[in-house]
Amino acid sequence: MQEVNFKNERDKYFKEIENLNHPNETLVKTHCSYCAMQCGMNLRVNTKTNKIIGVEPRYDWPVTLGKMCPKGVTAYQQVNHNDRLLKPLIRDDKSLKGTNKGFREASWDEAYDLIVKKFTELQKTYGKDSLSVYSGVSMTNEKCYLTGKFARVGLQTRYIDYNGRFCMASAAGGLNRSLGIDRGSTVPWTDVHETDCIFLAGSNTAECHPTSMFRIWAVQERGGYVIVADPRETPVARRADVHLDLRPGTDLALANGILNLLIQNGYADEEFVNNHTNGFEETKQLVKEFTPEYTSELTGVAPEKIIRAAELYGKAPNAIVMFARGIEQQIKGVDNVSAYTNMALVTGKIGRPKSGVATITGQGNGQGGREHGQKADALPGYRKLAYPEHVEYISKIWGIEPEEMPKEGVSAYEMFGLMEQKTIRALYLLCSNPAVSAPNLNYVREQMKNLDFMVCVDFYLSESAEFADVVLPTTTWAEDEGTTTNVEGRIIKINRAQMPLGESKPDWQIQVEIAERMGRGKYFSHLKTSKDVFNELRLASKGGIADYYGVTWEKIDKQDGVFWPCKDESDPGTPHLFLDKKFYHPDGKAKIFALPYRPSAEEPDQEYPLRLTTGRVVYHYLSGNQTRRIQFLRDMSPEPFVEVHPETAEKYGINHEEKVRLFTRRGEAFYQVKITEAIRKDTVFVPYHWGHEKSINLLTIGALDPISRMPEFKACAAQIEKLELKKVQ
Repeated sequence: MQEVNFKNERDKYFKEIENLNHPNETLVKTHCSYCAMQCGMNLRVNTKTNKIIGVEPRYDWPVTLGKMCPKGVTAYQQVNHNDRLLKPLIRDDKSLKGTNKGFREASWDEAYDLIVKKFTELQKTYGKDSLSVYSGVSMTNEKCYLTGKFARVGLQTRYIDYNGRFCMASAAGGLNRSLGIDRGSTVPWTDVHETDCIFLAGSNTAECHPTSMFRIWAVQERGGYVIVADPRETPVARRADVHLDLRPGTDLALANGILNLLIQNGYADEEFVNNHTNGFEETKQLVKEFTPEYTSELTGVAPEKIIRAAELYGKAPNAIVMFARGIEQQIKGVDNVSAYTNMALVTGKIGRPKSGVATITGQGNGQGGREHGQKADALPGYRKLAYPEHVEYISKIWGIEPEEMPKEGVSAYEMFGLMEQKTIRALYLLCSNPAVSAPNLNYVREQMKNLDFMVCVDFYLSESAEFADVVLPTTTWAEDEGTTTNVEGRIIKINRAQMPLGESKPDWQIQVEIAERMGRGKYFSHLKTSKDVFNELRLASKGGIADYYGVTWEKIDKQDGVFWPCKDESDPGTPHLFLDKKFYHPDGKAKIFALPYRPSAEEPDQEYPLRLTTGRVVYHYLSGNQTRRIQFLRDMSPEPFVEVHPETAEKYGINHEEKVRLFTRRGEAFYQVKITEAIRKDTVFVPYHWGHEKSINLLTIGALDPISRMPEFKACAAQIEKLELKKVQ
C-alpha cells in the first residue's frame, strides 16, 4: 500500500513563517478549548494591551498538524466577548428564576458570605448530603481533580457527578468491562492514517472531529477501507466504502451480526483468543443467531452490506474500530461498546500498532475529566469508592480519615430525582449547562427551579445560570494554565495567554476560597497555583489505573504530551496499550462478552411512528453556550432544524424549510424542515446546541443505561405535524 507522509506539509509551513514579524505581538503556545482533538494553536497576544487578538495554527502539534475547524479558528473570540461575566451576581427577585432577569452585581465577599450562610444552614438542618456538585469536563485536569476533592472534603457531600455522564460514561463502562481500563484510544492518533481499515460506528467525524478527517481519508488513499455505521448519510458516510445505514438504537444487533460473520468466515485469531481472552465460546454461540438476514431484519441494513463490512474488516491486516456518542447514548450503550470491542478481540486486532479500538471523545477533557474523582463512584487515578484500599489511599493524600470519605452518590440525571424528593436541596454547578444538555428538560428545569439554593460558576450567563441564586464569574481556558488529556490519552498543557478579565477567577481558586470559608481551609490552603493542584493530582493518581505520577509539566513540553499510564519521571509514557498482550483484568486477559439484543426503551408505535435521534453540527459545541455567541458561527448555523426524508415529508405534506411541530411523550418544539435523502425514512434528526424553547432535549427520554447511567439521547419515539398557517404566524 502507498504510504502517506505529512512531514512535507509541516516543513513548508515552518519555511513560510521563518521571516514573519508581528510588531507588538507575542504568540502563546496552547490548545483549542473545544473537542478532545485539542488542536494545537498559538494565541496571538497584543503586548501593549495584553489581550488576545487572534490565532494561528500549530503545525508542530503531531496530532492535527495545523488543522483547525471553524470553532477552533474563532475560539479566541469568547475570551474578551461582551457577554463575559465580570462580577458576581446575586438574584434579588426569586420570581424571575429561569430567566436572565432579577440579578444584581455584588462583591466576591458578599457572594461568598451568602453561599456559606446558605450551605451551612441547609447542612445543619438537612445533613451534609443536602448539597450537591454538578461539574463538567471542558476544564483542566487540575480543576476536575479539585472539584472532586471540593465536594467530598470541602462540602463533605456524597452527591457529585458530571456532564460526562451524558457523553463518555458508556465508553468508560464498556472499555473497563472488556479491557479492564478506560483510555480513549489503545493507539496514538498518529497510527490512524497508517491502518488498513477503519470501522467507524456512531460518529459524524467530519463535523464533530473534522481535524481527524485527513488521517481517515489517507486510509482510503493508501488503498485501505472505511466502513461507517450511522442512521444518517453524514459526510464521512457518503465517502465510505460501506455505509451501514441502521435504525437508531440497533447497534448491538449490527455488531453481533458482524462478529458472527467474522467467526464463521475464519477471521478469528484463535491463538490470540485462546491465550489472551475469556468468554469466546459463549459469545460464539450467542451470535450464531445473528445471520445477515436476521441482523438486517433488526437493523434495517441490507444483508449484502453487512457481509461486505465483515469481509473488509476481517481481511484487513490492521484495523481500528472507532466509535462515539451514536452507539454510546443508548440504554445499551455499554453493551454496544463491548460488542464493537469484541470485533477487535476476536480477530486479535488489538495490542499492536495500527490496530485497536478508540472512542472519539466529545468534550475537550472528556478523558482526564472522568479519571480523577468527579464521577459519583470514583476517586483520583480511576480508583473506586467501592474499594476500601482505594478510599484509604486517597484519604491519606487528602488528610482525612477513611470513615470521613462520603459514600457513592448517584448519576447526573438521577440527581434531579433527588432534588424532586428534596434529598438534594442545593446545587453547586460549574462548567456545565444541564438546562440544555440534560434529557427530558421540562422535568429537569422544574427541579432546578425548585431548589432551595443554587450556585452557578460560568463565564457567560448560561441557560442554567438563569436558575441560580448566585452566579460566580470564572475564567475562560486562555486565562489559566493546566493540563488536559486528549482523545488518545495524551496529557497536554494549556498555557495562559492573558490575565483574567474583570473580577473573574479560575474555578480551582473559587473552590479553595469557599472551602476556606466553610472551615475546611486546612485541606485546601496549600494549593496556591494550578501547578500545586497538578502535583497533588500526580500523587493522588499514583498506583491507580490512570497513573499520572510520572508526568510533569516540563515532560509534557519536551515530548509534545505524555500518554498515561506514566508511573515515574523516567517513564516516557504509554502511547500503545497492551503491546505485551496483558490486559488490566486480574488474570491479564480481556473479556469477550455475549450480549443478547434488546430494543430501545421507547420503540415507535402507531401514535409516535418515527425515531428521533440527535447530534451535532460542525459550527457549534455542546449546549452552544460559547459558540452561539460567536458571530461567524451563529451566521453559519443560526437555528436548529429537523432532517426529514423526502418520502416522509411527502407523507406528511411537509415542504422544505417549512416550520413543523415535532413532539414526543415528554414535550414539543418547533423546527424548520430540512428535506434530505441523507436520513432514513423512519428517522428524524435534530441538533442539540440550542436552549430555551428550541432545545431538542425537551423531547428526549430520561431512560438510562443500567451500568453507565447514560440517558438514551439517540433513540426515542416521535411524531411530526404540519402546522396550520395561523399557528406559524
